Amino acid sequence: MTIRPLIRGADVAVLLLLVAAAGAPVLSAPQKAPAGGKLPPAPLTRRDDVKETLHGVAIVDPYRWLEDQNAPETRAWIEAQNKYSHGLLEALPMRGAIRDRLTDLARRDTQWAPTERAGRLFTLKRRAGDDLPILFIRDGRDGRETILLDPAPLSPDHTTSVSIEDVSMDGSTLAYGVRTGGEDETELRLRNTRTLQDLPDRLPRALYRGVSLRPDGSGFYYARQDRTTGIRIRYHAVGTPIEKDIEVFGAGFGPSDWVGATVSENGRHLLFSVSHGWASSEVYVASLDPPGAPGPAKPIVRGLDAHVQAAFAGDRLIAQTDWQAPTGRIVEIDPADPDPARWRTIVPAGPDAIEGMVLAGGRVIVHTLHDVAARLDVFALDGKREGGIALPGPGTVANLSGRFDSDELFFDFQSYTTPPSTLSTSVSSRTAASYWKAAIPFEPDRYETKQVWFASKDGTRVPMFLVHRKGLALDGRNPALLYGYGGFAVSITPSFSPTTAWWLEQGGVYAVANIRGGSEFGETWHKAGMLRNKQNVFDDFIAGAEWLIANRYTSSERLAIRGASNGGLLMGAVMTQRPQLFRAVLCEFPDLDMLGFYRFPNNNPPALLEYGDASRKDQFEYLTAYSPYQKVKPGTPYPAVLFMTGDADTRVPPLQARKMTARMQAATTSGRPVLLLYDTKAGHAGGRPLGKVIEDQSLEMAFLAWQLGMK
Repeated sequence: MTIRPLIRGADVAVLLLLVAAAGAPVLSAPQKAPAGGKLPPAPLTRRDDVKETLHGVAIVDPYRWLEDQNAPETRAWIEAQNKYSHGLLEALPMRGAIRDRLTDLARRDTQWAPTERAGRLFTLKRRAGDDLPILFIRDGRDGRETILLDPAPLSPDHTTSVSIEDVSMDGSTLAYGVRTGGEDETELRLRNTRTLQDLPDRLPRALYRGVSLRPDGSGFYYARQDRTTGIRIRYHAVGTPIEKDIEVFGAGFGPSDWVGATVSENGRHLLFSVSHGWASSEVYVASLDPPGAPGPAKPIVRGLDAHVQAAFAGDRLIAQTDWQAPTGRIVEIDPADPDPARWRTIVPAGPDAIEGMVLAGGRVIVHTLHDVAARLDVFALDGKREGGIALPGPGTVANLSGRFDSDELFFDFQSYTTPPSTLSTSVSSRTAASYWKAAIPFEPDRYETKQVWFASKDGTRVPMFLVHRKGLALDGRNPALLYGYGGFAVSITPSFSPTTAWWLEQGGVYAVANIRGGSEFGETWHKAGMLRNKQNVFDDFIAGAEWLIANRYTSSERLAIRGASNGGLLMGAVMTQRPQLFRAVLCEFPDLDMLGFYRFPNNNPPALLEYGDASRKDQFEYLTAYSPYQKVKPGTPYPAVLFMTGDADTRVPPLQARKMTARMQAATTSGRPVLLLYDTKAGHAGGRPLGKVIEDQSLEMAFLAWQLGMK
């Protein structure tokens, strides 16, 4: 079980930075954003034009030297780019007002659905004055609340955070990770929840992919990843030397496989999961009865072209799967006779995709998506549907938290215009009540949300959410921001954010295209946007932008787009394929050099099963057709672009944003800025305190306001 929360104002003088290294470029100085007229020149970047041949195709990389993150020349280049970008963005006249409004929206009490253990409630909260979430503990609903874990003292700049990995079923022990900056690597620690003191047991910094405690907190299983060999499951008995930890599972699986372990609520079973990237999965079970070292791992699901996510309901094994059911179904598997032909269906496949399930109150609560809006239904284990749980409206359900032997269920809810809230539900009666609600100064009644459908290039119908002020004039002059992701079976469902709220308040249109590659409509929708089908993702997004323009919500000169991570790849692809369709681009923590991806350090090997591996000729052929870094063409009038990344991104190599910035700065002829904001501590896993998040978001929104002519 992992508890996860969803996140300078001075002018810069004109400087000339000379780099002393032989062959190093002269880097131009940052200047204030022009009130009008010509943009000051971006820093110059030396070309090294490294040549290589891959599968008989000659490839020239003009900025290979920027891949060396720690080289003095690279560090000088990063510093010059930061000064240039900050010099332009911090001088924008609207930036201060944007920061003030975002602060007012974000500096509010925030919390997430609690986890109950033996009558004790564990809740992550970030109070209005906090930079980082704090874990609180309460003995029952009416008990006194106490701080169990506050990460603020761990670093003076609040860039060291914690991840709550698990809480033992008896509520006595907390397992948590300590993260420096935004890197994926953590250090694992244990805390006694009664004395509020750490135990001596401490596992060193590494890639940990999951922790599961025994019910009494006497030991835990953990997944430790080596990027070269893969993930192995080890067991640590509390109070023993780390060197004596034993490997219990994972041998034979490689770096592209995700391996995990979960102890059942009753402590009698150990469940092993293996995911082959995002393509398929396997399930194994070992006995923990009697207590001690687990028995041999028995294969339950293996060799199927399908996904299976399993959990124990007491001693019964319940699973969500898309085997012979692309939208998903819920089944019971007999560990003694796990042949798929004898799986017993509890919830059959239907038209709506199953997003997840939780076992609580002796039942199965099924989370489905109907046209990308959440629904919760309660089923008995015999398959009888007992009814639905009423939700506040169309929106997103997250952080479902319950136990099989407890009637209480907690979950979070939000939408594009509904700030986050937590609801508690009696599973047996299916009645939901408000447990906590955010107090954010935003007027949702002034705005409307609707869903439209448009045709992609191949005729596929794709949905898109539109959010804007009521009574919007469809005159083609509205500033619009289109968001997309499209990959890794991730469903993009309605969520509230301070930046979206600010955008709507300025009269902007906010659009979210639910393009292929996600799981909004099941595994078929996912597979239609992966590997050789990846171009479908880009075509869907482009068609969404064209729909907004054709229906006069906006125009190319007033249209901005945004995406991060895999969504950053989306941004790179569409702006190189259709550069004149967009006016401004926010491209954050992006994958961009898909031909070099396989050889990069920290390249997240399972992602190769989603994208493809350019070292393989068959996959090189479709990767080279769209890889954004190689598709940049000199003399092209590209839109304004703001890249964001950081040193601590150990999941998506930041070298890609560095190289893409340099290449686009040299190539564009539009006179519009190509900027890079580069944080030396931020990464894919966060690493920024709330104050820094607000600062960065104010720069992003100021960039969009500047480029789209918003006042």
